[in-house]
Amino acid sequence: MTALQAPAKDRHLVFRLVPGLRAVSSYRREWLARDVVAGIVLTMLLVPQGMAYAELAGLPPITGLYTSIMCLLGYAVFGPSRILVLGPDSALGPMIAATILPLIAAGGDAKRAVALASVLAIMVAAIMIVAAVAKLGFIADLISKPTMIGYMNGLALTILVGQLPKLFGFKVEGKGLIGEAAGFVKGLANGEAVAAAAAVGIAGIALILVLQRWLPKVPAVLIMVVLSIAATTIFHLAEHGVSLVGALPRGFPPLTIPRVRLADLGPLAAGAAGIALVSLADTISTASAFAARTGQEIRGNQEMTGIGAANLAAGLFQGFPVSTSASRTAVAERAGAKTQLTGVTGAALIILMIVLVPGLFRNLPQPALAAVVITASLSLADIPATTRLWRQRKAEFLLSIAAFGGVALLGVLPGIAIAVALSILNVFRRAWWPYDTELGRVEGLEGYHDVHTHPEARHLPGLVIYRFDAPLFFANAKTFRDEVRRLARTDPAPIWIVIAAEPVTDVDTTASDVLEELDRSLNEQGIALVFAEMKDPVRQKIERYGLARKIEARHFFPTIGAAVAAFRDETGAQWTAPDSPPPTGRPRAR
Repeated sequence: MTALQAPAKDRHLVFRLVPGLRAVSSYRREWLARDVVAGIVLTMLLVPQGMAYAELAGLPPITGLYTSIMCLLGYAVFGPSRILVLGPDSALGPMIAATILPLIAAGGDAKRAVALASVLAIMVAAIMIVAAVAKLGFIADLISKPTMIGYMNGLALTILVGQLPKLFGFKVEGKGLIGEAAGFVKGLANGEAVAAAAAVGIAGIALILVLQRWLPKVPAVLIMVVLSIAATTIFHLAEHGVSLVGALPRGFPPLTIPRVRLADLGPLAAGAAGIALVSLADTISTASAFAARTGQEIRGNQEMTGIGAANLAAGLFQGFPVSTSASRTAVAERAGAKTQLTGVTGAALIILMIVLVPGLFRNLPQPALAAVVITASLSLADIPATTRLWRQRKAEFLLSIAAFGGVALLGVLPGIAIAVALSILNVFRRAWWPYDTELGRVEGLEGYHDVHTHPEARHLPGLVIYRFDAPLFFANAKTFRDEVRRLARTDPAPIWIVIAAEPVTDVDTTASDVLEELDRSLNEQGIALVFAEMKDPVRQKIERYGLARKIEARHFFPTIGAAVAAFRDETGAQWTAPDSPPPTGRPRAR
């Protein structure tokens, strides 16, 4: 009995584990022509980009084609998206190079580089699959958008500078952004640039950018590649010092278990963790964008399984780590792709090419591949988003700049670590020092409102209504305490300080102890600490801590209005306008 003939419950489980079977079972005949045509169009982009990104990763161009084939097939079987396209990626290339190149002996060893990259892909696969089983899809949220913008801007600059020597036909020995930039300038000054190479590379960049801008449906990269091969043949560019790709190895590699030294596993694991994080974040964001257009649901854990399968397949056939490509997915969508048969078609065509016509790209100039990589790097940068951060929120702009500096000055792998650390610290900072304010009554509006937004708000003499917009926990409990104490020191001193507790979604044991001590000290001053709108789960926690027995029960109110009414009944206070806005609190929007 096949999976398609199994009982409905078992079939659902099989389809969930292997989405490719679901696609086969529900495939429509009218989709075939569109998928095949889209696969042909996609192949035109996959081949030059695959080779270019392989070289960006410090690997032979042919490995980019091996990787493209296997990841497309792996994702077609285990990936949940109908049209998402995986493959070698410009964002991952520098990360792969930064991981494997320090492990290669001086002078370079292509076979060892491929083995290291293959192990790296297998490690990424293991991380993804384990994370999927553990349902850790939320890990993609560890990098906030501002830090990701900064990281990508730094990556774009790093790639651009690193490809400039290749674009101009020479090599540099410098390491890192500054070293490579200095080496490039020195090479130009020493006359090492090859005029013909620079002409091909710069013309290639211009052609791609013009076609992408004015004729977006035209395969710009393919046209540039074809024209550069034609120019090589017609003008004999090799004789003028232009390096060529040369004939690719014929055939397809067998299933290979890569072997590396035990000492290499630590650095590879660190690189794999960073690559897995970036790949997952990129895939989830791209999948979300395209799913919104097609009405699909995003299943983060299943996406991790699909990425893991794609990387495992690539790693077992002399490939390297892969990620989703928004540009290639967009090409497939515009070409009419309906299912992953598009990717399968692309994989089949690449296999036919390397088996039957491996010399097809022998005359492709290396500067043309540099042009492909540079134009891809430009798409990674998002300057408008950076300027928008500057206008909208300076703190997040500074986070973006810090992430940019981490990549540009320290390197790609330290840069991703800095980006993650900054994102986590930003969350912690917001929780540690959240927005807080006093509340007052505004004529014509129901409820109680922020006195910083409404400086005309009225207040009751002797009553302060204070709102703290965060859960109370060990890191911010003392900040909360210090603000309440400051309110207690105002002249005249308040009789009640009402905590508008609706935004307080949690109280941990440290915060509970702080509240107990705060309540005792305020009572000694003749001030009552009162809570309004506290959520039931939070109230249950403080009862479990024993705090509710120490704070009088009559000082807990279901609403702010009920607390205000009780205060007025007790004191007879009347609403008054503020003498000078805002009264005492200060906003802390960070």
